[in-house]
Amino acid sequence: MKFSALVAILADELEEKAIKVAKEAGAEGVTIMSARGIGAVEKRIFFGLTHEGSQSVLIFVLERKLSVAVLKSLSKELELGKHSKGVVFTLPLEHISGIDPIQIQRFEQRIKDEL
Repeated sequence: MKFSALVAILADELEEKAIKVAKEAGAEGVTIMSARGIGAVEKRIFFGLTHEGSQSVLIFVLERKLSVAVLKSLSKELELGKHSKGVVFTLPLEHISGIDPIQIQRFEQRIKDEL
């Protein structure tokens, strides 16, 4: 079974919606990290300080086919093509350890159901 890491770097206000959308598309677990970034254009200046805003980094470890479905759902539901509030991408995982056996069984069952 092949896995991918789906990474979503989003504006903080999209975090909860993104998790809900991903779960509805079949994702189960997620690792959430706080981040901040600097865009091509500075966002806000307040008393001489530039504020770029907070971001959330969501990392899902998914079966490769499922990762594409989740990516498409996130892109559509969060309307990422219309504004610059986030980016979603996948990375192939070559070596992995520690996946919950129940999660592997669910991935296998999804594959069997599709056949």
